Amino acid sequence: MKRWKSLDFTLMFAPLVLIGFGSVMIYSASMVDAPVKFDVEPNHFLMKQLQWAVIGLVIFLTAAFIPYRQYRRFVKLTVLVMLVSLLGLFVFGETRNGATSWYVLGGMSIQPAEFVKIGLILYLASVYAKKQSYIENFTQGVLPPLYLTALLLGLIIFQPDIGTAAVIAMIAASVVISSGIKVKHMLILISGIFLVIILAAQQMNTAERSSRFTGAYQPFETPESDGYHLIQSYISIGTGGWTGQGLGQGVQKLGYLPEPHTDFIMAVIAEELGFIGVVVTLGLLALIVLRGLYIAKKCEDAFGSLLAIGISSMIAIQAIINLGAMSGLLPITGVPLPFVSYGGSALLIFMLAVGMLNSVARGVHYKEEKETKEAEPAPPKKQSYTTSQGVKSWQN
Repeated sequence: MKRWKSLDFTLMFAPLVLIGFGSVMIYSASMVDAPVKFDVEPNHFLMKQLQWAVIGLVIFLTAAFIPYRQYRRFVKLTVLVMLVSLLGLFVFGETRNGATSWYVLGGMSIQPAEFVKIGLILYLASVYAKKQSYIENFTQGVLPPLYLTALLLGLIIFQPDIGTAAVIAMIAASVVISSGIKVKHMLILISGIFLVIILAAQQMNTAERSSRFTGAYQPFETPESDGYHLIQSYISIGTGGWTGQGLGQGVQKLGYLPEPHTDFIMAVIAEELGFIGVVVTLGLLALIVLRGLYIAKKCEDAFGSLLAIGISSMIAIQAIINLGAMSGLLPITGVPLPFVSYGGSALLIFMLAVGMLNSVARGVHYKEEKETKEAEPAPPKKQSYTTSQGVKSWQN
């Protein structure tokens, strides 16, 4: 029972509420598309998501109860799995939407790049925690871990999946920047990341990728092609108003809004539950991120602090990119909304991530409780005296 009480309530409650809410919205968004477009039962995507959620809950609890310092023992294995899984895609991977990013095993689709997000956080947090004594030395303290980072990003770029590579680069940058490097080194790294992404985008520029920018920033010039996704999203947002059309009453999901249960699930939330539904969803996501950053600040161990920062940044970055694509601020990249969008690989990784974050929180709570007990004054010692009858008695 004591172990259960040590779990961080916020980091357990908020993700579970988001998953439950997301499952309801996945059913609402897909109940028409499922039989018409995919020739499956109306509740197909709901049941699949619930199955992933159960597995994710087991992963979450397992990760939460492992002392976070023990994760450093798995760094070498994690690096090996990341490299092998990405290299294997070029031989055994399945191509979807022009990118060879998936393994299909027994009817299940697995995207290794999702694992790279948390694996790279673990690797960078472990390495930079060891380099704290000379972190201001760029060639010895900062640069060496970035060679592996660049290799992993290169393998993802050549799938090609530039959007996911950009997300992972930003997540990695959050850990590196938080490790204590100099400001000038930080600026060099940020400039290098943007330069690599721009060069990669130019080298792999295709009509399909160019259309994503056209659709994002000039949607009404091509309303029936490149701009179609965003325009339908605008309609969903606009018709939702403050309170929405009612759960299950949305119209855009009826063949108008593409991918309503994955990339554009927030548009369905906006239409059916309105501004209030959007604010509640974003509030829960923000709660997880802010709680994670608070834990990172309270953790005095460099590894635990960097691990918490990386996980919090991962959730925040993915949420921002998903919302940016849905609102037209960013090109559509296919990044799911954390805990809410349909998708097994992403859900399992997010549950693993918040489980690891909860492990860091448990370490912080344990340390605080120990310090509190040590700071409490010791109870006064009892003194004895002897009565006139020679009987020993006690008093404070």
